[in-house]
Amino acid sequence: MNRKKTTLGLLLTLVGIMNSPVKAQSLTDYVNPLLGTATLWNPEDLGYTHTEEKRAWGAEVFPGSSLPNAMVQLTPVTKYHSGSGYQYEDREIYGFAHTCKGHWNLLHVPVMPVTGFFYPRNYASHFSHERESARPGYYSVWLERYGIQAELTSTLRCAFHRYTFRPEDEKHLLVDISRSNARPRRYEVKQAGENAIEGFQDGEGRIYFYAVANYRINSVNTVQDQKHQVAVVDFADSKGEKPLEVRFGFSFVSIENARQNLEAEMLTASFDEVKRTANETWEALLGHIKVQGGTERQRKLFYSCLYRSFLWPALRSDVNGEYRDARGEVVKADFRYYTNPSFWDTYRNKLILLGLVTPDVARDIIKSITDNGEKRGGYMPTFFHGDHACTFVIGSWLRGIRDFDLQRAYQLCLKNATVPGRGGRPYLDEYLAQGWIAEKDTTNVPTEDEYKAAVTKTVEYAYDDYATSLMAREVGDKKNQKMLLEHSQNYRTLFDPSTGFWRGKTADGKWIKDFDPYYPYYAYMYREANAWNSLFFAPHDPEGVIGLYPSKEAVEAKLDSLFSEPWRGYEAWNLTGFIGNYCHGNQPGHSIPYTYYFIGQQPKGQRIISTLLEHYYDMGEDHLAYAGMDDAGEMSAWYVFNAIGLYTYSPADPQYIVTVPLFPKIEMDIHGTPVSIERRGEGENITAVTSGGKKLKGWFVDHSDLLKGGLTVSVQ
Repeated sequence: MNRKKTTLGLLLTLVGIMNSPVKAQSLTDYVNPLLGTATLWNPEDLGYTHTEEKRAWGAEVFPGSSLPNAMVQLTPVTKYHSGSGYQYEDREIYGFAHTCKGHWNLLHVPVMPVTGFFYPRNYASHFSHERESARPGYYSVWLERYGIQAELTSTLRCAFHRYTFRPEDEKHLLVDISRSNARPRRYEVKQAGENAIEGFQDGEGRIYFYAVANYRINSVNTVQDQKHQVAVVDFADSKGEKPLEVRFGFSFVSIENARQNLEAEMLTASFDEVKRTANETWEALLGHIKVQGGTERQRKLFYSCLYRSFLWPALRSDVNGEYRDARGEVVKADFRYYTNPSFWDTYRNKLILLGLVTPDVARDIIKSITDNGEKRGGYMPTFFHGDHACTFVIGSWLRGIRDFDLQRAYQLCLKNATVPGRGGRPYLDEYLAQGWIAEKDTTNVPTEDEYKAAVTKTVEYAYDDYATSLMAREVGDKKNQKMLLEHSQNYRTLFDPSTGFWRGKTADGKWIKDFDPYYPYYAYMYREANAWNSLFFAPHDPEGVIGLYPSKEAVEAKLDSLFSEPWRGYEAWNLTGFIGNYCHGNQPGHSIPYTYYFIGQQPKGQRIISTLLEHYYDMGEDHLAYAGMDDAGEMSAWYVFNAIGLYTYSPADPQYIVTVPLFPKIEMDIHGTPVSIERRGEGENITAVTSGGKKLKGWFVDHSDLLKGGLTVSVQ
């Protein structure tokens, strides 16, 4: 061998490689839709020893295919009536459903490819994670029972199923039309042409579908036994290597609209084209925030959390603009109609993040909830607990999203704050009469018993009053602005100086006697929390909260105790993932770490934030568990904001509290404006915050300053 020629060849090869364009890694490659699907089991992760049959909550997220804020979430079902319907520890798939949120609901129209013999009550297939894959807009799994490779992709309103059978097997599609998480009572599947089926399923609204297959249909038969009923679609001449492909269009208006949605979005596209378009859609959205530096793991966590923040609320209007409104009537609008947000969870951060990246979606969600409220008694929609739509509306308006009718939204929010009635704030009459909501004085309350959650409601109503006062200011209603600002101080009414906690009162104004700040409740005094995790909540008045204590040193001691006093071993399936007695696995305490800022101890707060970012988002044996429930993106958005060095401490206000960015540099596109965030140095102590070369006073950066000058955070 000629060594000179060999050396020359190697050099030429290296030069060629160096001069070849290097393809940048796709941002969607960092996303793992399986992150959050696992459950915590180990005592070290849970914070207690698991003894109940009921498992603790996971993040309750789905791994299937969806586009941002789409109507369709096409996802595997391993267990009904269990969070998202998919649990990573399960080993059987019952089918692939078309809607999902992660709140024990939905899972419309599950379908399953089958072959050979099966029972209606027993058709599930085992699967292995080794032959399962997921990425934005695509999911694939091998169904062991049937020898079928299942692949899923989707558009906004349509689902594409591709099933590769063994060549010798006949192909069948089972439609489990009588099942969803809503236990439907009315449903129908029937043949609609040579290769089409159509039908509907009730449950949280009636969903209609129209589906087209690439095989001719022989028949659609109802099959049932003593336990269950399903519909089975049999195909003609279905043996062979050609996969079974089924395209579903969906609508909450009509079968005809479902057909139109299918024709507009998917009918002529191939599976690979739909899959590629879905990936491109997600790539464009994720590209609004580009991070530099950090580890591979941190980038994967960041983009997985960013992805997870944009799956809900869900689209409900069709390509022709029609939707079914709060009265059940079919109407047509010039905006996209969405489901109500999960306000109690996502008002804190996720809805603001949604507006920063997709302001057109935020605008249409506000138009949707306004339309909804005007047609359901004049109250702005609420969700689960508290109020909070006002926070989203004014927080969006003050950040520059203006193309909606603020006056109309304000009238609804004002009624929520001032007029007791069905559809408004629960127990508002008590709140208006005395400034707080009373709780029953009793003893030995079980964690899961339902009461008023009176302490949480009182302090949250006070913050909602503040948010609504900002709306009043913007529309020029000075009288109500003053009244609402006065009400915003009601968070003080349930502060007990003798214990340093917010504490329930009985109807006669006396403190609840059976008071254990460590004991967690589902709805007694506190909503899904204990007294420790309900501390310091008045985002609009942190200095006022500090002033309730004898000194800043007393506040520091309280905070230190929270993050060091161990969880007392109480087993609560919706409270997991602790630092001391602080629970990151549920939302109520998520703003507490920042309290350190207001007593001159910012590094202590950052130490907690850094620990949460590092250890609480890929927990468990498989590193696929969150500390707790994602709640339609709130947990994920918390990670995203803190990773870029910002947090929506008071989401109604157009400003952000500054934290130490996880990445040295972040490039953002906010409403078309490029924004740069830079971290200088290493450490947890913020020594300076500058925007546009100007040093900022305090810990907050205004939204307008961020847009004009970006942000530089110097740390040591």
